[in-house]
Amino acid sequence: MRAPLQWVLWDVTNTLLKVRASVGEQYCKEAERMGLNLDPVEVDAAFRQVYQHHCSKYPNYGITHSMDGQTWWMGVVQDTFSHCRVQDPILVKTMASNLYHNFCSAENWEVFSDSQKALESCSSLGLKLGVVSNFDKRLERILHVCGLLPHFSFLITSEEAGVAKPNPSIFDQALQKCGTLAASVAHVGDDYVNDYLTSRSMGIHGFLLDRHNKYKNSVPRQHRLSSLEELSSHLQLHMQ
Repeated sequence: MRAPLQWVLWDVTNTLLKVRASVGEQYCKEAERMGLNLDPVEVDAAFRQVYQHHCSKYPNYGITHSMDGQTWWMGVVQDTFSHCRVQDPILVKTMASNLYHNFCSAENWEVFSDSQKALESCSSLGLKLGVVSNFDKRLERILHVCGLLPHFSFLITSEEAGVAKPNPSIFDQALQKCGTLAASVAHVGDDYVNDYLTSRSMGIHGFLLDRHNKYKNSVPRQHRLSSLEELSSHLQLHMQ
């Protein structure tokens, strides 16, 4: 007999919401406040290089190197500005601190038009909701200012969990909080490996949010969502 569905776990970034402006635009706006004139394209390129380096050298916010999310991000921002020839260490540190805290502002985030309704539909089906995200501890504040936090019974961020997707143990932690078997849990996310393959490998009903139909030929249709509007009907099939 099939286990009844009880929970839906959610990825957040690029699933429920996305950054409203590019990194280059955000960093240049802060630099302009400090009297600097930088090129957003150059800043974007510098950020990508620095970000990849930090992810490789200090994965998951550097927690195994005695760092935390704020320290890690401050390092990324400071190195990005340094790559763009901003040399004043006090100025760079001030901008990094401002950007870290400003990232929690609702104006920096755009909630997808189908997010609220999808979350409400899950609750109307009697399902409980949780978050499993490769994010730092600012996530709770961000979900609050974006009006999404009340939907969730718990949040698990990779910084606080000590591991990041696609490590299955972050899903193990989520299943412990759910207090049920993997077969009674669904997961929704936009990343093919981190969200879809990892959750499916654990027996969770993973659904890939594929807004641009990138995976239409490689993911079964019953596992793929072109929009979150399709989620409710998919979930109901697992509740019959």
